[in-house]
Amino acid sequence: MKKLLSIAAIFTALSGLAVADIQAPPGSTYTSSRKLGRALSNIVYGFIEIPEQIVRKNDQYGRKAGFSYGAVDGTSRAMRRLGYGFYELFTFTCPTYRGTFKPPYERCGEDNRIQMNPHDGLSEFPPELGFEGGFQYSRSQRY
Repeated sequence: MKKLLSIAAIFTALSGLAVADIQAPPGSTYTSSRKLGRALSNIVYGFIEIPEQIVRKNDQYGRKAGFSYGAVDGTSRAMRRLGYGFYELFTFTCPTYRGTFKPPYERCGEDNRIQMNPHDGLSEFPPELGFEGGFQYSRSQRY
């Protein structure tokens, strides 16, 4: 009996020393500084939605739709980005969206790349004009 109690006491003492390897929670990359950066980005670069949507609607539906529907949709998106930008600028110190610093609007996907689907919502940051620098390309030479 003493042997069993001593083994149980040793097991309890050793289990108290065990430290759990807790990984960072999924929302740990969203901080107040990222929220401030997102706010400033939406305020300063949100107008880029207008030419971006003109080009996207032009590719998808044609020139007439690009310069009419694309301009209207781009202006709507730019105004939404401006509103979200000022909202996040004034509340960047507070975790407002479900107790986190995540963006309060619907995003296109769960990854952080810029993927704009015109029917699904806004990406976290405004789109880039011209060549996008977020993609890795490699060259292969053929002999």
